[in-house]
Parts: sequence; structure tokens; C-alpha cells
Amino acid sequence: MKFIATLSCLLAISSSTTAFAPAAFAPRSTVATPSSSQLFISSWGTKGSPYVNRASEENKVQEDPEAKIQSYLATPEPVTPRGNVVGTKVLVSGLVKTKERTDQTVYDLLNDEDAAFEFSKIVAFVNDEKFAKKRLLSRSARYTGLLDKLEFVQADTEDALPTAAQLEGVTSWVAYLEGDKLEESAQEVATIAKEAGVKNLAMLLVGANGVNLASTQTMLEGMKDDMDYSAVAVGKLEEHAEGKVPYQFRTFDDADEGVLSEDAIYSRDEALRMVTECLQLESGIHKILSCSEVYNVNQTEAKLIKGLREGGYTRPQEIDHMLRDGPENYQKAIDEYKEKHPNGAQGTSDLWWEQPEYALKHTSYEEQEDMRKAELKDKRNSEVDTIAKEWAKREFFRKSMAGSIEEGVTEEDFIKSVWDRAVFEGDLRYRQMQGETTNEESELADFKETQEIKKKTMLKRAKKELADLLDEEDLGGIDGPDEPKDE
Repeated sequence: MKFIATLSCLLAISSSTTAFAPAAFAPRSTVATPSSSQLFISSWGTKGSPYVNRASEENKVQEDPEAKIQSYLATPEPVTPRGNVVGTKVLVSGLVKTKERTDQTVYDLLNDEDAAFEFSKIVAFVNDEKFAKKRLLSRSARYTGLLDKLEFVQADTEDALPTAAQLEGVTSWVAYLEGDKLEESAQEVATIAKEAGVKNLAMLLVGANGVNLASTQTMLEGMKDDMDYSAVAVGKLEEHAEGKVPYQFRTFDDADEGVLSEDAIYSRDEALRMVTECLQLESGIHKILSCSEVYNVNQTEAKLIKGLREGGYTRPQEIDHMLRDGPENYQKAIDEYKEKHPNGAQGTSDLWWEQPEYALKHTSYEEQEDMRKAELKDKRNSEVDTIAKEWAKREFFRKSMAGSIEEGVTEEDFIKSVWDRAVFEGDLRYRQMQGETTNEESELADFKETQEIKKKTMLKRAKKELADLLDEEDLGGIDGPDEPKDE
């Protein structure tokens, strides 16, 4: 029996790390892996799978959404993409004209295999075709398949917009606009797009500090029947990473914050993320947004975005939620709870010696410090575990839908099998939400290397135990005849 048990253990070690290891990418026909940049689309649409358990509304009302935002948020579900971003042509204008950067980011986003986009061609409309090819024909573009889709069209004159003839066959247009005449440029782009029969228009208006774009909003709203448009205005662009700082949306004609302040800044990568998400999400249709960064951690948007990320929402799911429900609904839920529970979640004990203020008075400073550190550590571990469980559950759901889970494996079994990876993902996401600097690619490579060493060590140990058992039972020659000894 010992022999059979050890042999089973050996087989389990050699296969367990691959049987349930999360795949890097999911096939397009299945639900996409919920990583930081994936869309997670399903044929079930916004309602998701009817087989996914959801927390009942009755339970949610029992908890304060301000104190525990997860009681307000639903389980992350598939989001709905626009219907005409598959098998069509997209054109990008206004980029690839400086030596300081390649501007490949937006092309990568449009070519992301985990996004809703499946463009047959991605056209770079540029000032200098020769220069643009040097910037975009990179090794990474070759590896991702971008080169197979990329086409170049040179403008008639420097910084000219594409003509209706140059837009022939183009279904979607991403227009990057900057300069002193943003409003005129935006309105000109909208007019050309309408005349050329473009179905999807996404405009990014850069450096809109102090610019009133209300008339542009009025013009676009008059084109709702002609095309699906999105317009995103941001301040001065800086090079900090996307997702680092929370954000807020306002319409161009918002009386208080529709016009961006003179000192407003925004992440370049985040701005490109916003405009491409608006292009691919159904919730981005006819959205006209002034986007600005939020630095007040107590502002509703900051708390909601942090909660969405803690709850395991991907960037597309997060932005979709902000576009559809937004901070208004969250604030409404908070207000309704306070109205129903005016006394909040105060304790029920009236005994003076049980009050925390009294207990703290009778502990030393060192003890209080130890208590505080232990409390912070417990809180961090708890949050990491919560994120890890959500990640593992999504992996189980995705793999179940893809048919890659062995028959009889339960969700609990699966979570146990990938728990090390889940904790890694939970810790990584937690540190990102706290604003800490992370290197996801490098850290994942280190994690996989450590897991491989761990696997080899366990395998070696199991082999040794098996060899010892074989020797005990005089089965050492089971693998073949003994090798001849040297005379």
C-alpha cells in the first residue's frame, strides 16, 4: 500500500502544476482570461452565465456599502462590446510623428488578442510613411501579429486630416488631436467622418486645459443617428503608468468641471486606454467625457475604483462599470443605507470597561504599536486572500466554459490547486491598488521560476521516497536489469 500511495503522489506532483495552471491566453471563442487588460466577453452578454452564483440583494442591503464596498458591487461579469469592430478596418490619425516615442501603444491596444477588436486591417495615417515604418515595424509588432494587419497611408500635407477618399472602406476611426484649435479640429473630424460613412468614431482631445468644448458636444449629439461616436478630453499628458491614479468623468458642458483646469495632467497610456475602451465597449457609444485625475482618496470615484479593482474587475470591466453605473449610483446606495440606518453600525454594548478607549489607556505604547502592526498585517492578508479567491474563481469559471477542467474537479479542488498563483495575483493587485511600484512581467517570471524549483524539489523528494520503498520491498530492479559492475 505504501508503494501505491507514493507512486500516486509522484504522478500527482509531475502533473498537478500543469493540469490546472492558468493559461496565458484564452481562445477567442471562449471567455477571455480576466487579466489587467482583457475584455472578458461572453455570448451571455452583460448578464453573464446563468450558472454563476450571485449574492442576493437582500444580503447586500444589510451591510454599509461605504464601509464594505464589496457588498454593493456585483461579481465581475462579461461586458458587452460594440457589434461592428470585427473583420473591419480601423484608421488611426495624429500619431507617430516624434522621435521621443514610438506611439505603438494605441496600435497594440487595437490589436490585443483579448480585446473585442478583431480588425482585419489597422491603418496608420501619418505625416511621413518612411519615418512611421521605422517607428512601428518593431520586433514586438512582429510577435503580436500587428505587422500582418498594419498598413500605412501618408497625409497629403503635414498634419492634414484624412480625406473622405482616404477613409474609404474604414469602419472605425481613432483620431488623436492636440494643438491650439482643439474645438475646430474635433468638429472637422466629426464632419469628415460623417461624410465618409465611418461607423465608429473615437476622438482623444489632448491638452484641453481651459478649453470649453460644449459646442463640440452639441454638434456630436446631433449626429447620433449617423454614427457611434466617443470623445475623450484630457489635460497635459505625462508619462506615468496607466491605472496608477483614479479618475473622474464629466461631460463637456458640465457647469462645474466640464472645462479642465489649467494645471490638469493625465497619463498618456491611460488616455489611450480610455479612448480605445470607449471604442470597443457598447457603454462607450455616444459618450462625451472630460477625464481628469482624482487625488482625494475620499472622493467617491477614488473609493469606487479601488473597490472595483479589489473585487477583481479587469480594466475593461472597471471602465464599463464607471460608464454605465458610475459614482452616482454608488453614492445613492450609500445615502440610502444611511437613511435606513441613521445610527450606522455602532456597537450595542454600554459597558464602559468594554469600550476600546478605556482598553487602550491601560496598554503601553509598545503594546499599542504591536496591536496596530498586527491589525494592519491582518487587514492586508485578508484583502490579498479576498482578491486571490476572486481570481481563482474567475479562472475556474473561464476554464469550465472552455472545457479544460477535468470531469469531477470541483471549484474548491481547483482553487486549492492554483492557490499559490492566486496569492501571487492577489498580492500583486493589492500592491498596485496601494500605489506601489510593480513590474508584473518580471515578478511573474520570478514566481514561475520559484514554482519550477519547488516542483523539481518535490519531485526529487518523491522519487527518493519511491526508491527507498522499492529497496525495502526488494523491487530495485523493476525498471530493468542491473548494470554490469566494473571488474
